[in-house]
Amino acid sequence: MKKIVMVVVLFFVIAGSISLNVHALDKQDRATWLWNPWMFVNDEDGTVTFLESKNVNKVYVQIDQDMSIPHYQSFIEKTSAKGISIYALDGGPDWVAPKGARNQSKMLSWLENYQQESTTAQKFAGVHLDVEPYLYSGWSKNQAKTVTAFQSLLTDAKIRTESLGLPLEVDLPFWFDEITYKNTFGKGILAEWVIANMDSVTIMAYRDSAPMIIDIVKNEVAYAGQHGTALVIGVETGQTSEGDRITFYEEGETYMNQQLEMVHNHYANYFGFNGIGIHHVDSWKNIKP
Repeated sequence: MKKIVMVVVLFFVIAGSISLNVHALDKQDRATWLWNPWMFVNDEDGTVTFLESKNVNKVYVQIDQDMSIPHYQSFIEKTSAKGISIYALDGGPDWVAPKGARNQSKMLSWLENYQQESTTAQKFAGVHLDVEPYLYSGWSKNQAKTVTAFQSLLTDAKIRTESLGLPLEVDLPFWFDEITYKNTFGKGILAEWVIANMDSVTIMAYRDSAPMIIDIVKNEVAYAGQHGTALVIGVETGQTSEGDRITFYEEGETYMNQQLEMVHNHYANYFGFNGIGIHHVDSWKNIKP
């Protein structure tokens, strides 16, 4: 009798796991970064049409606090009608400087005011941070201190975004699984800490072939599965001086799509994997076919 019960329980556990994975696949992201919000100020319809043509369903839109709020409201209202979610994007290496957190606080205060002034169809769907603390001078001078500042920044952001009822996402380089920490936040691997504490992460897996991309994100995908965090794999389309293997700029969009299909097929059944992100709108618009 016990064996029968165990078999039945195991069946429902497996079935539930499959159901969860299918549900996750239904909601996978096809995301991109839009760093220049003046793009939709100057050509709103053209920008929306481009996003639709690429089957994008999530856009990380840079917050320019000098830009008129109605511009954001109009764009979000039009994109949300097309099933595209807009996340408030901001961040910078100096946000981990001794007084850098005030930049984040100012942005989130702007966002709180924006949400209050907007209708449901005009509101941001979440917050997406791109801090990249390793570009701050303190990273090379005192990495441990900078890592702690980064963790503190994200912890504060999580409190603020939860008060706004918004999910919090963050960009991570693929090599943060090589960075360890031992401080007031405990002890462990930085990539896992971030993944465990955010609602979603986008791994900047900036390589131009499926095998390389699959390999460099395997630890992060595993962490995402363990902690129930949504993970998006991001790739580059812009021209760079960092080397040919960083971007799909040289190969073009057709080749990129072929490689991304292989990446997607490889991770499709991994719990935690939640889609692909293309960096970014400006360079994606100009990449060769």
